[in-house]
Amino acid sequence: MTKTPTTLRVVIPRPLYQAYDYDCPDLPLPELGCRVRVPLGPHSLVGIIIERGFTSDFDKLRPIESVLDSSPLFDDSLLELLQWASVYYHHPIGEVLFAALPKRLRKGLPLLQNFVWHLCCDDIEEAKQQNKRAKRQLELLEQLAQHSLTEAQLTSLHLGKWRSPMKALAAKGLVRRELVIPEIKSGSVEHPNQKLITLSDEQENCMSQLSEWLAAEDFKPTLLHGITGSGKTEIYLRAIKAVLLQGKQALLMIPEIGLTPQLFQRFCDFFPSQTVVALHSGLNDLQRAQNWQSANTGEADVVVGTRSSIFCGFHNLGMIIIDEEHDGSFKQQEGFHYHARDLAVKRASQLNIPIILGSATPALETLLNAQRKRYHYLLLNQRPGTRQRPKTKLIDTRDQTLEAGVSRKLLAEIDHHIRDQNQVMLFLNRRGFAPVLLCSKCGWHATCPACDSEMTFHAARHKVICHHCDYQKTVGASCPSCHHPQLSTQGHGTERVENLLCAHFPDTTVVRIDRDTTSRKGELDKKLSLVRSGEPVILIGTQMLTKGHDFPKLTLVGILDIDQALFSADYRAQEQLAQQIVQVSGRAGRGDKTGLVVLQTSQPEHPMLNQLLAQGYRAVAQQFLTERQAWNYPPFGHQALIRANAPQFEIGLAFLQALKNDLKIALEESQSDIRLMGPMPSPLEKRANRYRYQLLISATRRSSLHCFLDQLISRIRTVKKPKELRYTLDVDPTNFM
Repeated sequence: MTKTPTTLRVVIPRPLYQAYDYDCPDLPLPELGCRVRVPLGPHSLVGIIIERGFTSDFDKLRPIESVLDSSPLFDDSLLELLQWASVYYHHPIGEVLFAALPKRLRKGLPLLQNFVWHLCCDDIEEAKQQNKRAKRQLELLEQLAQHSLTEAQLTSLHLGKWRSPMKALAAKGLVRRELVIPEIKSGSVEHPNQKLITLSDEQENCMSQLSEWLAAEDFKPTLLHGITGSGKTEIYLRAIKAVLLQGKQALLMIPEIGLTPQLFQRFCDFFPSQTVVALHSGLNDLQRAQNWQSANTGEADVVVGTRSSIFCGFHNLGMIIIDEEHDGSFKQQEGFHYHARDLAVKRASQLNIPIILGSATPALETLLNAQRKRYHYLLLNQRPGTRQRPKTKLIDTRDQTLEAGVSRKLLAEIDHHIRDQNQVMLFLNRRGFAPVLLCSKCGWHATCPACDSEMTFHAARHKVICHHCDYQKTVGASCPSCHHPQLSTQGHGTERVENLLCAHFPDTTVVRIDRDTTSRKGELDKKLSLVRSGEPVILIGTQMLTKGHDFPKLTLVGILDIDQALFSADYRAQEQLAQQIVQVSGRAGRGDKTGLVVLQTSQPEHPMLNQLLAQGYRAVAQQFLTERQAWNYPPFGHQALIRANAPQFEIGLAFLQALKNDLKIALEESQSDIRLMGPMPSPLEKRANRYRYQLLISATRRSSLHCFLDQLISRIRTVKKPKELRYTLDVDPTNFM
């Protein structure tokens, strides 16, 4: 009888491209995707099994210390996706697998038990009367009166602020909890209590075509190109309903956690009997682990999450939807540089399940795939009912007197709309009071000692802050260089515009939404609730306001200071600007009244702006594609960016130059289509006291690029590197800063 090998191949959370072999003397062997605790040198680490029962090349193996899971955290398809991602992005396999787990599970802590809470009082009205002064308890009673809620659902709905009031209700004997036992879904979906929104003819045609594609055996991704306010969410809801009727789960990916509360509540209302959970950075470690696990066991029917939710384990995933698929937030910019949209398409392909990519301004990569028939294409070109697209007006600021960056014409428009009891939004993608603080006498200006950048003045905190490394310094009353008693500012940010609006419209509520005003938990939702109340308000904010929000009473949108992006050295800047303009314009006129968009610029004749306003985003995107093809830039060409940084400028530069010299010989011999550009300083050369350089790698064919990157990684692993040096490899880069 042949003895079965007892070897396990385990990956550990270290920047290593290989796995380690261990012995597992106790049979049966644990499954692939389970966590084990293993020795490494003098340390003990948590590892994940990726292979088992094979004959190792090593004669003597150390045994594992313990098995942490009775069943896998990753099924075969998710494990395959993560291993593919490690190869595609040329990133260490251990760091990729552990990036997919919640922090609690990465630490080796046990899986959580999940409980469901039930209402157990005979007279709900009497119970409400008893708790009418306890707002949170009353809210929980009303929700449980509709249907029982799991702790994962409660966490998603209340961001964890439910435990104390729920314990108080339990002490009164009004509620009880019991352990959730995962069960196979029946596939029944209750209709919501409120009346369903009737689809427009265009939405019905879109849904009919989508249903036909969903019935096919082989799925292709579907691009849902719908203008802002065209009702894409209604399509998402009905598509997910079809999946839930099959007893399967659905994943909805969104770019920002700011979109979560409104969208999450919409899904909870539409699927009152289903378990909907959220996954985003606004949850703490315990909450994330609980919601992740509820999807993994099959208890959760729908997961609404940001980019990392693509790594969530599912019991039976049946559909993926990516809302605002063009958004740059889906690209991870630190550590493991993955693109969640691309991984979602790959995951759907592996599982042979449908995936819908929705946007009013699709990414050029997605549009090209639709043109090449790799993706299905659906267009929603009208707003439902009597709602009309907003009108657009350009204001030439060259002959205008600006006050905090706002022209008198725009102030007059704001006054007109507020008098009509409507709401107004001003968009400025720069927070703080002013981007420059200086002394007009000696020329001193506040610069960051750790970065090559100006520090932004924040008047409310009386500080200058570097928005790159977060260095902060309190501002004195006089110039620190010549002691002149008065400092001045140049430029304007959201804080300065807020002060202007408060001065001009003292009787109107002004709401500022940016990272400074929404950093505290629950603050963003509180501000958005104020806007949704319908009272006349003036909103001023950054890109947090550009997507997903639906404010029916908002009729005027003003867009300030876009000129810098028109002349950026980044070839993606104009694409991103066009998307931003369309997205923020789409917040206007979503109710019964026609909206107006006012665009301030000193470049009213700019061809991109005029084409965008006259012909729409699709025409501008087509022009961008033509230009990219001529330059062999993505999506026609393929790129990777290797970055290096160190405390001394010569270290990173020397590392990249030596790397280029070594590989250049091999490139000349192979006559490859690879082009190396650089090394060159990053646009922001010094950041957080480290000098940053980059080498851009371009190729006509994707296969050539990845073959070259294999050689690059092999070379980097063998070369001796200074300990102060840090480097990263970014495949398909979107940010060159």
